[in-house]
Amino acid sequence: MNQHTVSGGWLQRLLARACEIYPSETRATLVSFLLVFLLMGSYYILRPVRDALASDWTDAEVSWLWTITFFISAVAVSLYGGAISRIRFQRLVPSVYGLFAVSFVLFYIGEQTLTERTLLDKAFYLWVSLFSLFHISVFWSFMADTFSKQQATRLFAFIGAGASAGGIVGPATASLLVGDLGTDALLLIASAMVALTLPLVHWLQRLKVTDLHNQGVAVDTANLAIGGNPLAGFSEFLQSRYLLGIGLFLFLYTAISAFVYFELKNLLDIYDEESRTQIWANMDLAVNSLTILVALFATGRMAKHLGISFTLASVPVLIGAGLLILAAAPIVGVVVGLQIIRRAGNYAISRPAREMLFTAVDRETRFKAKPVIDIVIYRGGDMLSAWAFTGLTQGLGLGLAAVALVGAAVAGVWAITGVYLGRQFNTMNPADAVPDHATTVE
Repeated sequence: MNQHTVSGGWLQRLLARACEIYPSETRATLVSFLLVFLLMGSYYILRPVRDALASDWTDAEVSWLWTITFFISAVAVSLYGGAISRIRFQRLVPSVYGLFAVSFVLFYIGEQTLTERTLLDKAFYLWVSLFSLFHISVFWSFMADTFSKQQATRLFAFIGAGASAGGIVGPATASLLVGDLGTDALLLIASAMVALTLPLVHWLQRLKVTDLHNQGVAVDTANLAIGGNPLAGFSEFLQSRYLLGIGLFLFLYTAISAFVYFELKNLLDIYDEESRTQIWANMDLAVNSLTILVALFATGRMAKHLGISFTLASVPVLIGAGLLILAAAPIVGVVVGLQIIRRAGNYAISRPAREMLFTAVDRETRFKAKPVIDIVIYRGGDMLSAWAFTGLTQGLGLGLAAVALVGAAVAGVWAITGVYLGRQFNTMNPADAVPDHATTVE
């Protein structure tokens, strides 16, 4: 019987309400959902530990840490490119996650043994900042290498909802346990969650063949390294209009993120600390709840029936309209709404759609050029956008309304970039082989 028509029982019918999933895809999709749930849950346990440390440092110290994070990210991506060139592909993703799991245990040991912890705390702050982007970039590279271009259009939004679920459970776990166990013990819990992803990765590698029958997505090269130049990711990024477009799309997102964040920060300065904390907490709850609803029931259908161009451009258009409203009515409620739509729109729509774009490139691009975009371009965009906002407000003296108009113009370019990428994606064939320079590893 055709896999598209098999009912698959109650679980299959339940999943079919959330996304257009076929019975043969059910196990791989659910395992992928659980994998990203554990990854994001571990990160959201670590994030409050990291951010709590920053309160002990001056603004200048934190600014320097942000700058160092950018350069460390560039070095880390280069080292990762070298590892990709030499490690068997089957071991690549487990090796990355295993490294992070062990590192958090080592940080825990250091926190227990050192009396002067300032340098260790700053190293931990930098390491978690790197982990925050690296672990999810590797995950989506793995997803693009596991699912076909057509499957990604239908399933990536549902899989991405696992990240939002982890974003709810992670901080709730930290909040519940920190009073009894202390902050250091949270590192061990996060490490255990990352370690639990290792058997899931191996399982997915088998399901790709047994359930998804996706050997054609990339030739099964369990005993091969991807090979090539360790710095190939940077050169591939700079030489490809398609990849440059994806990088520009992400860079413009970080620009909007900085504008909205700083606008909200400035408008909230009239509230006391407890009120600000409550507003931020309520936004987090709204974002994660909205993300799950949209990702489960809307994004996949939007991408399939309305196209990738529409999907990529939808959030920028909404944000641009919101910034125009903010220019006319610069009040807290509008900025709060913008922040919720921006974050939920990214998690539920823009991020899954952007990850679909990498199903149309080869394996080397997925694992070498993609981290350059996800990590180096993202962190560079953060740094440059923050300085740009400061220049507009403190340098040129622009008010909130004028800055919102600048942001609306940026959102317009962001939307146009999304349309371009969607059209390019539709004309590209999914990569069906690894590069010719893949080499056997002994």
